[in-house]
Amino acid sequence: MQVAPQDYQNVPIDIQTGKLLDWLVDRRHCNLKWQSQVLAIREKINAAIQDMPENEEIKQLLAGAYLHYFHCLRIVEILKGTEASTKNLFGRYSSQRMKDWQEIVSLYEKENTYLAELASLLVRSISYEIPSLRKQISRCQQAQQDFARREEECQLRAAELRERFFASCKQYGITGDNVRQELLALVKDLPSLLSEIGAGASALSEAIELYQACVEFVCESSAELVVPLLRHVGKRGNTTIYEWRMGLQPLRVERPEVEEVPEQQKEDTIDWGDFTLEPTRVDDSATADGGAQGEEIDWGITVEPSPQQDDGIDWGDGESEEVQITVLEAGTEVPEGVACGSDALTLLENTETRSQFIDELMELELFLSQRLVEMEEEADIVAISQFQLAPAVLQGQTSAHVGSLLATTRALLGQLCTRSMQHLFMILASPRYVDRVSELLRQKLKQADLLLAKKEVMSQKRQEALAEQGALEPKLDRLLEKTKELQKLIEADVSKRYSGRPVNLMGVSL
Repeated sequence: MQVAPQDYQNVPIDIQTGKLLDWLVDRRHCNLKWQSQVLAIREKINAAIQDMPENEEIKQLLAGAYLHYFHCLRIVEILKGTEASTKNLFGRYSSQRMKDWQEIVSLYEKENTYLAELASLLVRSISYEIPSLRKQISRCQQAQQDFARREEECQLRAAELRERFFASCKQYGITGDNVRQELLALVKDLPSLLSEIGAGASALSEAIELYQACVEFVCESSAELVVPLLRHVGKRGNTTIYEWRMGLQPLRVERPEVEEVPEQQKEDTIDWGDFTLEPTRVDDSATADGGAQGEEIDWGITVEPSPQQDDGIDWGDGESEEVQITVLEAGTEVPEGVACGSDALTLLENTETRSQFIDELMELELFLSQRLVEMEEEADIVAISQFQLAPAVLQGQTSAHVGSLLATTRALLGQLCTRSMQHLFMILASPRYVDRVSELLRQKLKQADLLLAKKEVMSQKRQEALAEQGALEPKLDRLLEKTKELQKLIEADVSKRYSGRPVNLMGVSL
């Protein structure tokens, strides 16, 4: 299909931007060695800008990143006004400034060097500079998202650690303001708590008698008392071990001294002691004799000659007084009726007796629960016949009453086996356990503080990334504006060379 001549002027020329330079060189619009010509022009431009008149528009042009052909044309137009006094009758300028810039413009126009340079600037902006700035902005945005996510994670983790800290403090029964002092205060209140538990054991007397009657009925000939320690605590309370062992109240109780562990210093310091350095005296006579003996050190050891042998060692073969060994009977140093040492501790303070007390409580609980299950089941002929000869205390029990006894036993056992009570017993057994618990809880707060500090660092880095993005976006906007301007200038220049046909540079996605 042939195009009419009048329509031929409207057919657009589409040029791929990446191949713009090759297109200009192939159609002989530009020389293949245009780069060497541009280098010579750039040298003249660098020399010419050293001597420029005071003009605001020229300052704005020189402040740009790169001066190209159309900038030089504008500078020449400005110089026509500032250098008008140097114009002669023939229309030429005697000013060196004008001559330099006119020479630069003529070198640009020679072999269309300016067109090749503009095409090179456009390709570089589209292929490298704009994608690079966009990639940097994208990295800044991604970094902001990462820092914001890590900031939120640090905040949540710190809140979780603080919640765990307060949950642990709640288990210990403290508020957490001063962990060490609060734990020590709880230990001081422990004897009163144990006394209350011991007093509560008196409510188990009926359950103990029921257990005893059942054992005697089943075993027939068993005369041994069940749960003796629990029975003793129920009658006399949380007494000393001495009273439990001897059956009598002590006349005097001498409790063992509790080891008080000083609070550890936050900073690790070494105590080198308090040493006093004194100058060592030197024997004047030894010095006068030529220094045969050096400085003498008094080690505090005196060797006395033995009357038996010359070497001063008693080998035990000489005549000496007989050695007498006196054996003292154990326990003679403790007066009668005085509870000291482990005997001065209460039954629930001592680990061994406390374990026995808990075991007997569990034993009683197991009996009551099993008996309750048996009573709640449907009575069969075997059970009825088995308990016909049982004591009245066994036959007269109801499931509701046994259930109340079981609930009382479990309540007392629950008071003694709580988490906070277990920690108090560990502190009572080892005072240094307080420091371990305090350090463990303090570590959670330290980790929470470290995470909050890390959160602040992440916030600062996020702000830095935001500031960097804010600095890059104006650069990208200016570069896009200059690239669009270059595109229009090149399209207009090529269009003039083809009788005004429209020119489209393809592949320019701005």
